[in-house]
Order: sequence, then structure tokens, then C-alpha cells
Amino acid sequence: MKMLLLRFLIRYSSLTMLLRGDPQLKERQPVMPDVESQSEGFRHAREARRNVLIEDYVELIDDLLTEGQEARQVDIADRLGVSQPTVAKMLVRLEAEGFVTRKPYRGVFLTEAGIALAETVRARHQLVEEFLLALGVDAVTARLDAEGMEHFVSDATLEAFRRALKTGTLKPQQF
Repeated sequence: MKMLLLRFLIRYSSLTMLLRGDPQLKERQPVMPDVESQSEGFRHAREARRNVLIEDYVELIDDLLTEGQEARQVDIADRLGVSQPTVAKMLVRLEAEGFVTRKPYRGVFLTEAGIALAETVRARHQLVEEFLLALGVDAVTARLDAEGMEHFVSDATLEAFRRALKTGTLKPQQF
């Protein structure tokens, strides 16, 4: 009962302060973005999450092939720390989406679309990692953090990273 009364008093006093135009209340109120901006942010994050696995698999397959190894299901599973059936399901998806081809007893190969995606993801990863290193983040942490961040950073943010690395400044751009 005391908690309920306390909540009421807090709400009532906040409402009273708001109606009076109390500047202290305005300072304490969180500023919510408009609905469109907020929903766009959430849409962007959902889209990035959908693409994370595809990008990780394609990048790893390209790495294995570049090093002269075959990209076999067992190797992909070991590198990603997942089971072979999980890899098998993802390879079906990647093949359906046109990123890989598979040959019996030969492994997995990237299509032109897969190669292009791998190059894009790798470039994003390298840029994010370079930026983190420039901020003074240690190499191991920068590599690990870049692995996650590369999927969620917008093109505009990547351009800002590029600009900051090129100019050596971290001051905000005025628009």
C-alpha cells in the first residue's frame, strides 16, 4: 500500500511540475525520437541480424578457399563452433540464395554473388578493426569486436570511420 501511494505521489508531482512548466522536469524527461526514426532504427537492426549468419558463413568459406583449403562442411562447423547439421542447413539456404554451389565429395564454392559479398564483409571488418585500433583498443579485442560490429554499422558510419582514419581526427562533422 505504501508503494502504491509513493508511486501516485511521484506521478502526481511530476504531472504538477509538467503543468507548471517546471524546468527541472524537462531536464529529467527522456527525449524519445519520433516514431518513424525509432522504428527505422529497429528495422535496420533486425535486417542486420538476419544477414549476420549469411555474411559469417560466406566470409569463412572465402577465407578457407583463399588459403588453398577446401571449404568442407566439417571444417566450417569446426571454425564456427557449431554442429555439422547446423552447417548443412545453412548451406542449403546459401545455395538457395545464390551465394554458394556444392559439389558432391568436393566441398563448397562461392558464386560470383558470394565472392562479392565476402569481399564487402571483409572490407567492412577491416575498416572497423582499423578504427578500433586507432582508438587504442588492443588487437585481440579489436578483432573480436569488429567481428560483431561489422554487420551492424551503417555505410554512413563506415564513411565516418574512413574519414577519421584518413584525417586523423575524431571531431564530429557538421551537416
